[in-house]
Amino acid sequence: MTTPRAAGAARSWLYVPATRPDLLAKAMAGDADAVVLDLEDSVPAGRKDEARAHTVEAVTATWPKPLWIRVNQVRTPEGRADLDALAGTPVQGLRLPKCESPEEIRSVLDHVDAPLHLLLETALGVEHAFTLATAAPQVALLSLGEADLAADLRVNDPGALDWARARIVNASRAAGLPGPVQSVWTDVADVDGLTADTRHGQAYGFFGRSVVHPRQIPPVNAAFTPGPAQVEDARRLLDSLRRAEDTGSAAWLDDRGRFVDPAVVARARWVLDLAG
Repeated sequence: MTTPRAAGAARSWLYVPATRPDLLAKAMAGDADAVVLDLEDSVPAGRKDEARAHTVEAVTATWPKPLWIRVNQVRTPEGRADLDALAGTPVQGLRLPKCESPEEIRSVLDHVDAPLHLLLETALGVEHAFTLATAAPQVALLSLGEADLAADLRVNDPGALDWARARIVNASRAAGLPGPVQSVWTDVADVDGLTADTRHGQAYGFFGRSVVHPRQIPPVNAAFTPGPAQVEDARRLLDSLRRAEDTGSAAWLDDRGRFVDPAVVARARWVLDLAG
């Protein structure tokens, strides 16, 4: 089973429609760190049963990277049908759209016991972010669904969602979860915009991003991969830690004259974990 820790290490999450098993195989052979087979938005209403059949087949196969399933809203008949179809299958992880209450999480776990990635796409979901993050040990990750959230809030300026982004970063870390995964960048042709926005998200506490096209994978992976200079800097800092431990120091100046304390050390270790 995919663990919450492993889920938090994925940089890119590529959506694939559950009606396209041919694209699933291509996605698994590509550069995304994880693949999300989608039963929700990318599947027309008349093809839901077909998509479920493909999904059940997919989760029983062996793949070279994590395969998560985005089900339909669990409060709807389609969502309940998804859970019924997946019950008893070896699901590695589920994405739950428009999640708003712990009761929804419990209803999912009654059918499928797997790590959960909660998509907060409504004002109520964001309001309950910490409650949802701590609702069950299976909760592995949070994300915003920014297009749906903007519609629910009746805002049309991307900056209007900054408070919600900060809210789920804080809720995730307060609950002991990895940084939340960024929402999809919908303008596939705008790679420069994707790159800038992803680097901004990384700087503000997000880790990883959902993508809808293979061309979006390289800039997303790069944004969440420490560069050689960052890695070398972290190694030098931890070398100074070892020297400080020999002298019994809890805080010290490294060989570049920078003040170092446990918080700085924790950041350096995180950089080396990512590089590894």
